[in-house]
Amino acid sequence: MNQDGDSSDQPTGQDPLLLLKTLQLLWTKKELKKLKEEIRRGFAGLEEPLAGLLDMLESSSDWKGKGHSLGYCITAELQLWIKEHPAVQQSGIKLKKLQDRVLQILAQCPANLLDPLISIYQLHTADRNYLLEHVSHLYHKGHYKEAAMLSIKLKLQPDQDVEKMCTPLLLQDKTNLVEDYVGEYPELQSKLLQILDTWCEPGFNISSITRQYQGLSRYKPDKLNRKMLSKLVFRLLDQFNVDPALCPNVINQRHLRTLNYLFYKRFVEKTMTQENWADHVQSTVGENRWLQEHLIQLLMSYCDLNTAARWAQRCNMPKEMLPHGVADELQKLRIQERVEVAAKADNYEESKKKDYYQLPIPRANIHFLQTWEETLPCWEKVLQPGQVVGIDMEWKPSFGMVGKPRVSLLQLALKDAVFLLDLPRLLEQAETEGQKEKLPHFIQMLYSDAAITKLGYGMSGDLSSLASTCAALKDADKQAQGVVDLLKVDKQLQKSSIDWKKAGRKVDVLSPEQDCEDRGFRQPEKGLSLLVQHVLGKPLDKTEQLSNWEKRPLREEQILYAASDAYCLLEIYEKLCKDPASFGLSSDLTESLVGKPSLKPKPKKQLNKQEIPSPSGQQCRGADKEALRPPAPISPKEFSVVCDNMLQGLGRYLRCLGVDVRMLENEDEHRKAAEIARQEGRVILTSGLPYQTLQSQVAEGRCFSVNCSEKAKEQALHVLKHFNVRVSLTDIFSRCQVCNCDKYLKVSRERMKQLVEGSRQVPGDSGTGCLVRSKEKPSLGGDAAVPACNAECLESTPHGERLEGPEQPGAPVTLAGGTVLQVATIPPGVLDRTELTDFYCCTRCGKVFWEGSHFGRVVSQFQDILVATGDEQNFYDLS
Repeated sequence: MNQDGDSSDQPTGQDPLLLLKTLQLLWTKKELKKLKEEIRRGFAGLEEPLAGLLDMLESSSDWKGKGHSLGYCITAELQLWIKEHPAVQQSGIKLKKLQDRVLQILAQCPANLLDPLISIYQLHTADRNYLLEHVSHLYHKGHYKEAAMLSIKLKLQPDQDVEKMCTPLLLQDKTNLVEDYVGEYPELQSKLLQILDTWCEPGFNISSITRQYQGLSRYKPDKLNRKMLSKLVFRLLDQFNVDPALCPNVINQRHLRTLNYLFYKRFVEKTMTQENWADHVQSTVGENRWLQEHLIQLLMSYCDLNTAARWAQRCNMPKEMLPHGVADELQKLRIQERVEVAAKADNYEESKKKDYYQLPIPRANIHFLQTWEETLPCWEKVLQPGQVVGIDMEWKPSFGMVGKPRVSLLQLALKDAVFLLDLPRLLEQAETEGQKEKLPHFIQMLYSDAAITKLGYGMSGDLSSLASTCAALKDADKQAQGVVDLLKVDKQLQKSSIDWKKAGRKVDVLSPEQDCEDRGFRQPEKGLSLLVQHVLGKPLDKTEQLSNWEKRPLREEQILYAASDAYCLLEIYEKLCKDPASFGLSSDLTESLVGKPSLKPKPKKQLNKQEIPSPSGQQCRGADKEALRPPAPISPKEFSVVCDNMLQGLGRYLRCLGVDVRMLENEDEHRKAAEIARQEGRVILTSGLPYQTLQSQVAEGRCFSVNCSEKAKEQALHVLKHFNVRVSLTDIFSRCQVCNCDKYLKVSRERMKQLVEGSRQVPGDSGTGCLVRSKEKPSLGGDAAVPACNAECLESTPHGERLEGPEQPGAPVTLAGGTVLQVATIPPGVLDRTELTDFYCCTRCGKVFWEGSHFGRVVSQFQDILVATGDEQNFYDLS
């Protein structure tokens, strides 16, 4: 009887290679239970189990592939067995010899074998210099990935050169591995970011870095251009929570892009006032001479020499830094005073009063509060039972910089007054006086009192910003009661098919395009401004929206804008409650809108609001119903998206799951995604700053912001969960991963043999059409993957797509529609496999698919997706 309690008739000193043959037979038969029993029985019969495992691994190669292998099964089972029998552990010279052997294996083994082998052979106890020497040997042989992975597992990074280890990985587009390499070491994170920032320095020759690695496999030097490096640096700054000042070159480049964006908003779109634009330009440029020089160049391009000279004077730039024409103009400015054109400003103000919503209360009833004593009358009025309060917040635009926005102004509107709370000043005063909980306490009282109706527009986003401004308010969204988010009403109004003219409106409701044409240069209304126009007849004037709300004192235009933004909510609510039916809303508007606290939104929810349909097909009404009721499930075939060019990895992954995906090319502008979405009814998947622009160009819920710091798999899970897309096993590979087509031509093996033999090409001729080699994407299987059975497969018959065989040797095989089948990419040995009965050819690009020997393992990579979407029941049939 051995130590496991099993009877053992194996003699001591059993040959490990004989044991391996027995285990291989059980593995082939998929008798996993017997296999595990035999592994334990076999190791108990070996004189030296640890050496025996190495004998097995050295004599077999099946463990070198990715995924679940016999080698992994044996190793994992031995690891468990050793915990039960610690006496088999080695030490001293014997252990050193075993460690020498296992290090040779680690250089070739997949990631899932690293941890168990390191544990079994106690590599963490090995001599550190010896381990570093071994990793260095791997590196100099060109095994950069293996060297990095082993360094991570053995925690060798502090003794290595970060730039030397990470550069070849970045050139091979292995940024995830680079992040793992520095992940646990803040000092290395800072070093890496400084190195990447140095590469972004103007005039730095990146090719001097990349030239020495030109022989790399999967060499992608384009990944080290300044644009890609800048994106990577900003993502890592956010991910590692590092001070952006550590990367001045990248920050300067981002500020320069902000400058270009501001010039576009001011001089092309014409949607920013001169005051707001000037504030942001001054804030962006600051005292940075490099940015000031670029500012002068932009001013000369968009404006004139006089304007450039005025800004040079404003920035106090030395004459020697200025172009000749600007320097001359600056000299003139010092002689003559500026001429103010007041008449134009007066005309503009009159036009605003005519075209836009105006506050119905006197200016004296708008109170700007900066001290605690000034706020006491405000709270006394606001916290009255039965009160209706319009709430809004303002903060300085971030223009894509790292960090969450901090609220600069909190607006509380009552029927007869508006209170503007200078939040930073009030919080600073409370901190100084040792009463920092006082202001948050009153705000919590307001939000948690069900007897007070709180009106907002996009309330969850405002509460999130409020929580990032004051930590004491982080649970305000959970405690909120009696809130009415008019954004949800806006969604219902947008969906409503009611005829506004028949509803008794005194003004016509124009489409955004008509409105833009009628008002000349003005952009189409959107968001709250569009809702105000629909309900009250005139839109909000949003020209102050992008103000610098941190700057004090506030201008008069900012004060009026902030007050209007909050007060208009009261008027909208009052009009909707009086006659909800005329706006296509239910008669129980008040009861349905003032509900229980909504569930706390996930970080991305405030960016991706969508209307949730009820099972009956009617739109949910009420904050509580919409927050709690999930959208109806859909299949991948019913879900179509367009991926921004920064999310091509996500696009390919979703395409593997059967989702209809279009992807922007690298050179495409972001706005093309909105054009495609509107024309083809697709959802936009994007990330970062482009989301703010794109989401305003499509309907609510048709633009989703993805976290760029996540891998494609995690991104896909978030997208599928948000839109309730249910992926089944039959959806996997139901679309061509190259061209997105879901129609395949089914060809028998015998017929495919004929086609291949008839189309043999002369050496060096790569053929035509959309050629993608079957081993180009190892992550999807070494052989091409077969389309799933719910793809539309056409039989090779007169009733389906017609095959046109080659008329002469060397001619391509084409479909009736002219598509060239890429039969030349099929390895000769594949056609001789008797278990293969059929091939599947994409009818659009001609790529050929078949079920490879490891198809089950390939599909197993999508197990998390199938489990998360509730269709894991048939998954294990592939094992």
